[in-house]
Amino acid sequence: MNEKTYPTIPGQAGSKSPRPPYAYALETVAEYARGCNAKSLPTRLTFICTHNSRRSHLSQIWAQVAANYFGISNVETFSGGTEATAFNPRAVAALQRCGLKITTTNADTSNPHYEVRTHDNAKAQICFSKVYDAPPNPTKEYCAIMTCSQADDACPLAMGCELRMPIRYEDPKIADDTDQEVNLYDERSRQICREMLYMMSSI
Repeated sequence: MNEKTYPTIPGQAGSKSPRPPYAYALETVAEYARGCNAKSLPTRLTFICTHNSRRSHLSQIWAQVAANYFGISNVETFSGGTEATAFNPRAVAALQRCGLKITTTNADTSNPHYEVRTHDNAKAQICFSKVYDAPPNPTKEYCAIMTCSQADDACPLAMGCELRMPIRYEDPKIADDTDQEVNLYDERSRQICREMLYMMSSI
């Protein structure tokens, strides 16, 4: 395991098991990754939700953190939407509260680009909202993971993917501008972290 990560991984994940409806999906994605490893190919995972604003970014980033934590070097994570908006600053703040280093030089634009680092020597992930098949996302030989029901329904065919799996999360947006906002975003972030760790631990 690679302990050189900013977040305290066990503290973020807690001890809960993954949700029973999605344990099979997580294990199936892990099996896909093992198959890529056996062929000495990169494992490309694209997390898709409607706006590529909250859940898909949280999933992309925690999946990469989990891969780094377990020392899995050939995993590449991406995210996208059925339409592009912006990486929501509430989701950014939730990740920052976990200890991830996230910076941007164009915060005043409509779709800022964020540099996300898991530790000092890590290559930054450049995160911004985009359609799921727009650069730099892969357009073939990847696994599409649907993180919301709307995207799953609106995107019946994720072009070029080798595997498509639903791993859906409730949208923390429902708590925006309420006194539960921070709690719900942190809860969703921890839940996704926990399930991405479960998945990567099986590779």
